[in-house]
Amino acid sequence: MVDLAEIQAAYYMVAATGVLVAAIYYVLNLRIGQRNQELSLKAQEQTLDTRQAQLFMQIFNNFYSQGYRKSLMELLSDSWTWTDFDDFLKKYGPDTNPEAWEKFRFLFAQIDRMGMLVNWGLIDSERLHRWGGGPFIELWEKFEPIIFGYRARYETGVKGRFFEDFEDFYYRLKELQEKTLIDLREKRLPTRMEKRKALGLKPITYPQ
Repeated sequence: MVDLAEIQAAYYMVAATGVLVAAIYYVLNLRIGQRNQELSLKAQEQTLDTRQAQLFMQIFNNFYSQGYRKSLMELLSDSWTWTDFDDFLKKYGPDTNPEAWEKFRFLFAQIDRMGMLVNWGLIDSERLHRWGGGPFIELWEKFEPIIFGYRARYETGVKGRFFEDFEDFYYRLKELQEKTLIDLREKRLPTRMEKRKALGLKPITYPQ
């Protein structure tokens, strides 16, 4: 005859086993869920990176096909010079030289849109910096007095809206420029020297 204590012990053992199985099942499901979430996030990151690369190529192709690169080089050249904001308006303003003004306005609007995409997180600023960061920085710094002069004279209420996304983009490019220079000095150049040494190549020297 089976003892009541043995029956209770067996019952408790079965119950404990059920709890253990349920716990194991819960942990396995939790890990599977976490793994699926990680894979989903990775897929989203890859999709975002692909879309950003596609968007960058669209910007790149548009910048060249529309002649913006040529306009950029022209505006950075010595052919565009002025003494102050009024002198700029006399030479390149919408009333005195509408062709030059449109060239200036459309170029800045194009780069302003790039800054907008960066601000919205739709494109990585480092891609744009590697492609055209230096000339974009030079362009903003050359025309900054004109932008500020236009805001001061023509904007009403809170001033600072005229090509503001380009301005934000400029600050980001300056940060990346400094970061790139530090990385070049401290990492990329020493790595290149080590590789040349390992390959038996002469050290890099530049004429003074």
